[in-house]
Amino acid sequence: MMSLRFHIHFLVLFTTLIIPKHCHGHLCLPEGHVALFIFGDSLFDAGNNNYINTTVNYQANFEPYGESFFKYPTGRFSNGRLIPDFIAEFAKLQFITPYLHPGYHQFIDGANFASAAAGALVETRQGLVIDLQTQLSHFKKLERQLRNKLEDAEAKILLAKAVYLISIGSNDYAIPFTTNSSVLQSYSQKEYVDMVIGNLTFVIKEIYKKGGRKFGFPNLVPLGCLPLARAANPGNTGTCMLELSALAKLHNKALSKVLPKLERQLNGFKYAIADFYTSLSERIDNPSKYGFKESKIACCGSGLYRGINSCGGKRSVVKEYELCKNASEYVFFDPGHPSEMVNQQFAKLMWSGTPNVIGPYNLKTLFEL
Repeated sequence: MMSLRFHIHFLVLFTTLIIPKHCHGHLCLPEGHVALFIFGDSLFDAGNNNYINTTVNYQANFEPYGESFFKYPTGRFSNGRLIPDFIAEFAKLQFITPYLHPGYHQFIDGANFASAAAGALVETRQGLVIDLQTQLSHFKKLERQLRNKLEDAEAKILLAKAVYLISIGSNDYAIPFTTNSSVLQSYSQKEYVDMVIGNLTFVIKEIYKKGGRKFGFPNLVPLGCLPLARAANPGNTGTCMLELSALAKLHNKALSKVLPKLERQLNGFKYAIADFYTSLSERIDNPSKYGFKESKIACCGSGLYRGINSCGGKRSVVKEYELCKNASEYVFFDPGHPSEMVNQQFAKLMWSGTPNVIGPYNLKTLFEL
C-alpha cells in the first residue's frame, strides 16, 4: 500500500515537473494554456450580480438555486452548473470565477464578466445590471493587469489563445414585452435589432483590438416559448408569444450575417455560433427524445406554467412558489432559465457539435487552434 502511494505521489510530482511552464513572479502559464473569458447575461452569469447594488429580482443567491450540484446557491440562475461551467470542465479548466468575486485576482484561466438581466444596450435595466459595455470595461482593466503581471509577449499569447464566450440580447428583446417600455414604438423591429447587433459588434471589435481572436456565441432561443412568456401571453392560451420569438429570429439572422463579415475584416478572427434556437425548440416539442418529462412548465415558480418569477420566494412578485421533485426531468428550472441538464446538453453541442448545430468551428476546435 505504501509502495502504491509512493508511486502515485511520484507520478504526480514527475508530471508536474515535466509540464513546460512559463513563470513570471507568482504566475505560471502551462505550455499551450487556453483561458476562457465570458460575457453576457443570466445564461452565463456565475454570480457577478451577488456583488452589485441591484434588486433580488436579478439575483439567484438563495435556495433552491444551485441545489442539484453545488448544494448551495452561488448566484447562478439554475439548479446547478451553467454552460460555461461545462465548457471549462471540457477544457480542463477550473470553473471560471465571477470577475467581481472579492479576493480573487488570479485570472490566467480567464474571468466571467456576465451579469444576469444585462443587455447589449446600456438602457436595458440601466443601473441594476452590468451592461455589455461595462463588462468590456472590466475586461480592459483585467487586460492591463495581465500585461503588468506577465511579460508583454506572454500576455499577448494568453489573450490571443483565449476563447471569448458571449451570450447577449435576450433581455434587450424581452424588455418591450415584460415592462411598459415603448421602445418598439420609437424604432422598427429591424432598427432595434440593428442597435443590439451594433453594440455587440463594437464589443467584439474592442476585444479583438486587445488581442482576442477566438469567439463563441449561442444564438437566441425562442424567447416567446419560455414559461415566463407563455404565462404573460395575452389570453393565457399557453401558446408561445410569437412576436417575441420573431425578434429572436431577426437577431439570429443578423448575427449570422455579421460574423462572417467580421471574419473577412479582422485578420485571424475565428468564431463558433451554436444554434440554440433550434436545439431548444426540439426539446420543447419532443422532450422525451432528450430525456425530459416536462418542457413547458418550469420546475420552480408559481402560477400558470410556473411562469411567475417567484422561485425561492425572495422576489417582489409573489412569495409563494412551487418546486418540482426532480429538476433533471424539466427543460426549464425557473420561468426564464434552463435546467442544469439542458445546460449540459447545450455545452456538449457547443464543445463538439457537428456543423448542423455549430459552425464554422466548434469550441473544442477553437481551444485547440
